[in-house]
Amino acid sequence: MSIPPAPSARFSRPPERIAFLASPTEIAQKARAKLVESYGDAPLDEAEVVVCLGGDGFLLEVLHKVAEHGIPAYGLNCGSVGFLLNTVSDEDLVARLTRAQASELHPLRMKAVGRDGTRHEGIAFNDVFLFRQTRQAVKIRIEVDQRVRLPELICDGVIVATPAGSTAYNLSAHGPIVPLTANLLPLTPISAFRPRRWRGALLPSNAIVRFTLLEQEKRPCAAVADFLEVRDIAEVIVSEDRSITATILFDPDHGLSERIIAEQFAE
Repeated sequence: MSIPPAPSARFSRPPERIAFLASPTEIAQKARAKLVESYGDAPLDEAEVVVCLGGDGFLLEVLHKVAEHGIPAYGLNCGSVGFLLNTVSDEDLVARLTRAQASELHPLRMKAVGRDGTRHEGIAFNDVFLFRQTRQAVKIRIEVDQRVRLPELICDGVIVATPAGSTAYNLSAHGPIVPLTANLLPLTPISAFRPRRWRGALLPSNAIVRFTLLEQEKRPCAAVADFLEVRDIAEVIVSEDRSITATILFDPDHGLSERIIAEQFAE
């Protein structure tokens, strides 16, 4: 198992072309206007870095936009939790960007087949999860690398998370927090009924997970990959897509790996 190197500074010189993107909230829009007045606003296709003002959800939206262009994202928290973001301050922004450390993320790729045979694909930097559409619990068969590991899971749903996403929905469902360097993907049930004591699994990052829905008409299920939702699914395949890399920048000593460790000791 290869271990990625420790985060390092992204820029060898102060960046000059900065793009600013903000969520629709008043606080984010006001912060953006102030920063644009001070630093200008480069077009996204010419920018060296994009500064995101909003919450974690908005940063995920931005990652979907910029990952294919190889532009790093530096988030400023104008939302609530801000796990993937840096704090807003009056310190010189260019100086902060120059010192910032980089964390690289690979998304999950979801391939879903609907009950009507339609096919859908999406990527998720946070997680892919299946969830029941009605009052009925769903029944799911789980295969890992073409081997059936759980013939029938009766539950509200199931999650496959990235290490970065392990602190989000996965953690709320009592799944494990995974450090970025672990090369692991948590697989976590949501309100498992049978097997009642099954708490999930930690899978190698190169695993291919196949979910097959049982009793599909009686127990309809939806699948979600970040912002893509597909309803009435028959089958979902999830794997890590290492052809796509997103880079998030953090202030020194407040990188994503440190936050993941700290979250495990939070009250």
